[in-house]
Amino acid sequence: MEPVVLGLIGCGNISDAYLAGAARSQAVTIKACADQQPAVAQAKAQAHDILALSVDDLLADPEIALVVNLTVPDAHVPVGLAVLAAGKHHYSEKPLGTTVAEARRLVEAAARQDRRLGCAPDTFLGGAHQAARRLVDEGAIGRPVGGTVAFMTAGMQGWHPNPDFFFQPGGGPVLDVGPYYVAALVNLFGPVRRVAAIASRAHDTRTIGSGPRAGETVPVAVPTHFNGALEFGNGANVSFIASWDVRRHAHNEIEIYGTEGSLIVPDPNFFGGNPRLSVDGGDWQDQPIDAHPFGAPNFTTGRGKRVANYRMIGVVDMACALRTGRPHRCDAAFALHALEVMEGLHVSAETGRHVAIESRCERPEPVPVGAGEGVFVA
Repeated sequence: MEPVVLGLIGCGNISDAYLAGAARSQAVTIKACADQQPAVAQAKAQAHDILALSVDDLLADPEIALVVNLTVPDAHVPVGLAVLAAGKHHYSEKPLGTTVAEARRLVEAAARQDRRLGCAPDTFLGGAHQAARRLVDEGAIGRPVGGTVAFMTAGMQGWHPNPDFFFQPGGGPVLDVGPYYVAALVNLFGPVRRVAAIASRAHDTRTIGSGPRAGETVPVAVPTHFNGALEFGNGANVSFIASWDVRRHAHNEIEIYGTEGSLIVPDPNFFGGNPRLSVDGGDWQDQPIDAHPFGAPNFTTGRGKRVANYRMIGVVDMACALRTGRPHRCDAAFALHALEVMEGLHVSAETGRHVAIESRCERPEPVPVGAGEGVFVA
């Protein structure tokens, strides 16, 4: 199968993970990158042996079939609309848009242009989350009845050199990191029926802790601590804490409770780790993930921890789906539903009421067992 030729727009921090993922792939190849700062694109191109182009030239290149959009959140929709207007397929970093209303414009444009629309996160395709999905589907915990999500840190300002957008509309812990958790839960349970939340903000400014702007303060215009609840169509309900106001805690990222047992699901910001299963109140037992691809550690974090980081496999799955004609897993309906859930948490916190989730999506097809990206063409 000939690799699908990609272009990449937005050369910030996350682009290195995508470029590394593309370099490992035989299904895709990145021809060129672009950024609103040409010097940034040029440096990224030299580092990864690709071309640096202007956005217009990248979109005009007839060889590029699919564009990966890694711009800041409030540019996802305008850049995406330009990509679709140029006749390209479009895959966006999360979220699909900063509001459901503007994201729908993107979905409608893709339908008019008869082009594929995909969106991160793709971490739920990793070995850990596919193994957890298999355990739930096989009835290892019985009927799912509830769960907890706990994402809590002190915020992005300590490590990110330009964290401004994290604390402006379109940012905040729910819209920035929430997509990983919502995607993991929808993969396990299916779509959400309604949500509720209470939110607060601990600080009106944040101080940048690294890079050339260290010591500079940035304003905070969004809530940064959410206590929420998600009710799923299958009847399960999950408590949902998302915060950038917590220095330390001792909660697991995701726990799932069923009529026969409980399941600890690894951090959905990454692809690996071992789910832990307790049946009928027994001891926790690590569950193997070796039968599933994209779970082995392949990356060392800044804190020296070895993790599985296969960002780009959502694009690879989409490219293989283009070649074979099947649906891709990180699709528009899935991303729009996740965005509506997250927007609903914000609306509930502002209004004090439950918010019904109107959109629906299918649970993505499980990733076949096997090794490597060949599972996407099996």
